[in-house]
Amino acid sequence: MDMPGTSTESTGAQHVGSTVTQARSVSVEQTRRVGLALGALLAPGDVVLLIGDLGAGKTALTQGIGAGLGVPGVINSPTFTILKEYTGRLPLYHFDLYRIESPDEVYALGFEDYFAGEGVCVIEWAERGEPREQDVPPPWPIDYLRITLRASGPDERMIEVTSAGPRGAAVQAALARAIVEER
Repeated sequence: MDMPGTSTESTGAQHVGSTVTQARSVSVEQTRRVGLALGALLAPGDVVLLIGDLGAGKTALTQGIGAGLGVPGVINSPTFTILKEYTGRLPLYHFDLYRIESPDEVYALGFEDYFAGEGVCVIEWAERGEPREQDVPPPWPIDYLRITLRASGPDERMIEVTSAGPRGAAVQAALARAIVEER
């Protein structure tokens, strides 16, 4: 699949011990195709944290991830329900933390059970679930991908991927290869 305008590079920037992979998307469809490539790589227990302002493309990326997992039908943001579950090759647990008031709510709602489950967790507004104190661990497992989306034009998005843990790093590297191969 051709992805004109998409570039991937690793920089020296660090996040939880990993390099930063960057991709540029020039359309909503291209953002979905990045998600599609990622969804094809994901395995049970994988966690994908999505960071970005309203309209940055988090749900479009999640729609692509769902397609890569073989989820039929429409995927939309679970803003009011906080969690939606979809069935595909693997279960997709789609979280939206926009409405939570405190990171403690992630624990109180029992979401950590999903993080160790048989499906894939995609968490929009993940930064709202992260503790503000540096010595408090986040609720996610030690392996995850962190994807930050930033609007850089009406339809253009910069996508930055970092990771934590060995599984997160392996998925990040595989995604970077998949994006380059699709150009």
